[in-house]
Amino acid sequence: MCGIFGLIVKETSPLTNDFNDLVESLFLLSESRGKEASGYAFLSGNTIEVVKSPLKASELVKQRVFRNGLTKNKTKAVSSQNSFSVIGHSRLVTDGYEQDNQNNQPVVTNDFVMVHNGIVVNHNELWLNYPQIRRQSNLDTEIIPAILLKFLNQGKSISESFGLMYDEINGMTTLATIFTEYDYLFLSTNNGSLYFSTDHQQFFVFGSELTILKDFIKKNKINAYNGETEIVQLLPNHYLQLDLSQLSFVHSSYDAQSGSILNHKIQKKVVIDLSSQVVSKNIYINTSLHHDSFEVPQRYLDDFNKRYQKAEKLIRCTKCILPETFPLISFDDDGICNYCRDYTKLVFKGEDQLKLLLESVKTNNTKHDCLIPFSGGRDSSYLLHIIKTKYNMNPLAFSYDWGMLTDLARRNQSRMCGKLGVEHILISADIRHKRENIRKNVEAWLAKPNLGTIPLFMAGDKQYFYYANKLAKENEIPIIMMGENPLEKTGFKTGFSGAKQSKDGFMAYSLDLPNKIRMSSFYIKEFIKNPKFINSSLYDTTSAFFSYYVLRHDYLNYFDFIPWSEEVVNQTLLDEYKWEIDPETTTTWRIGDGTA
Repeated sequence: MCGIFGLIVKETSPLTNDFNDLVESLFLLSESRGKEASGYAFLSGNTIEVVKSPLKASELVKQRVFRNGLTKNKTKAVSSQNSFSVIGHSRLVTDGYEQDNQNNQPVVTNDFVMVHNGIVVNHNELWLNYPQIRRQSNLDTEIIPAILLKFLNQGKSISESFGLMYDEINGMTTLATIFTEYDYLFLSTNNGSLYFSTDHQQFFVFGSELTILKDFIKKNKINAYNGETEIVQLLPNHYLQLDLSQLSFVHSSYDAQSGSILNHKIQKKVVIDLSSQVVSKNIYINTSLHHDSFEVPQRYLDDFNKRYQKAEKLIRCTKCILPETFPLISFDDDGICNYCRDYTKLVFKGEDQLKLLLESVKTNNTKHDCLIPFSGGRDSSYLLHIIKTKYNMNPLAFSYDWGMLTDLARRNQSRMCGKLGVEHILISADIRHKRENIRKNVEAWLAKPNLGTIPLFMAGDKQYFYYANKLAKENEIPIIMMGENPLEKTGFKTGFSGAKQSKDGFMAYSLDLPNKIRMSSFYIKEFIKNPKFINSSLYDTTSAFFSYYVLRHDYLNYFDFIPWSEEVVNQTLLDEYKWEIDPETTTTWRIGDGTA
């Protein structure tokens, strides 16, 4: 979810000359995973300077405190013949709103400075075990140092303590931890969302995605210094312990029988310097998308009852529930609609054919063999479960957070990927900007309401098709697998514009060329009649049309092969993953989708 990164450079390395630019490059590349807050910790000598803010990374790196701070501390490190290290965080806000800097990262205690990617979904329950510790924030990460310290005080080794910590928490968690008394960096993950690269002598770098490190090495010509540099994934349920003074490391799975030894104890305890805090000129109020039960005002109930009485009088198909207001509908003499007359029973391709296709791309877990667009909803969650557990594939989960992915969906994503040990790439849009676009389009629509233009509210989410194709290509993944329920037909979204989807497709993007032209003409006319739609969201609208209707959708849909069973899907998610449900409804349908 969030982007974490780090760079350790020896004083003798030629990379020291470009250190500020290198850190800035890591920050900007990691910003794709979260644009709502950022921060870093700089370790040089016996001082750790921590800076965090409610600014996105691209704004923080322009601050004077960033440039001057790195230069000042780098000078200290060079003068003391030392290496210098930075760990950083580009945040997607989940627990703890970013306008309170206590909720931003790095997280600082007397014993640790750490950055965290993921969500500890059971942190409130775990805090009940630590009544003696006073919480400083609403951040889920804050429970992790408390658990680690408990095991370390019991005499457990570092690796054993981290392993026992992962046993207690629920949710995908990747950490970069600096110890305040020891010259070590400790990396750990339970789902594999971490990559590193080093020449073993001059530098060590890590980041949340393979592509981030590839781009970093290429952009900054790192190979020009030391030749080709290998990028290695830290596998699920593994750790890496790096000696910051020697750049030597060990990495392994968590094993209680073999403890990690800390040899290089710093003589003077590291001082945490929080004096250089960045103050944002703008106060961002993030109301997010919490789920809760509330009492519906009586005036809404009264209005609903009036509309319900009108709806009862509508002419409906005598065979199904569709009313006369459904787009492009017609009725025969028997009152049966054209959708019933044209219906053909679904024919599934069968599991044997699915197995053949999967076997043809399976890599025996040496690298990712399929990409799964992962919304956190029930369809994609079940697909992730079945592909990993039944077919023994090594999927890469991908999410595009455009601002209407709810906190509930994010927590369910964390539950799934943490338990399954699946790497999760999240690409985050500028959520504040995206939500402002939604507001502008809703206000424009209210000026001249038309059911055909409602999809403009959701135009900002369609780029996930573009990013899915891009990630598959970048990671050399042969197939993209979808969990699209064929019973959930969405042709009405385009039907109100006069465009009709193809009979052989159930998704709204199943349009032939004449209907794409018909739909485009409809929107052009609506924009002319209502100029309020010509606002900052135009880029999203254009990009959405391209991603949804122009890009090829060469995906393997699981439910083309296996029939959809709501009972099996729900039971699997609720029983095996303690899937969180929405207190506002009894259904699991689209509970992670803010637009629904």
